Amino acid sequence: MTKKEIVRDICERAKKKKPPLMKGNLTQLATKEIVQWTFEAIIGTLIKEGRIELRKFGVFEVKQRKPRKARNPKTGEPVNVEAKNVVTFQPGKDMEDRVRKHGKPPEPKKKKTKKAGKASGRSATAKPVEPKAAKLVATREPKSATPESVGARAGEMPGTVS
Repeated sequence: MTKKEIVRDICERAKKKKPPLMKGNLTQLATKEIVQWTFEAIIGTLIKEGRIELRKFGVFEVKQRKPRKARNPKTGEPVNVEAKNVVTFQPGKDMEDRVRKHGKPPEPKKKKTKKAGKASGRSATAKPVEPKAAKLVATREPKSATPESVGARAGEMPGTVS
């Protein structure tokens, strides 16, 4: 679910609420602003205090990961990873219970299979092709001097004066 879908859902629920939540209609634009303020308040609290507890929902907390040694997967070379702050979330009991009973796991994303050479339209066994400019320069033979190559205008003979 995206933020846009959350906003739409909240807006619809507010319109159906009896008695109405507000005298006028709660627009999606106003709802979006309120949702954004909520997210910003959570982030601001995490920055200032490092922890925010939302009853029946869960606890967001900032934890510091220790520095560690890792390896570059491409080269196998050792790399030092610095300490960093990460946000953790511990769901509340009410959320945990409701999701266990009624939650639907998301559908797995379909993996795109990459076939060798698909991007260029060639098979994986095809030999590499040189760039056109390099190929042209390498195969070009020197020309003999012609009227066109020395700058004569069309229709004129070289050496004539007009």
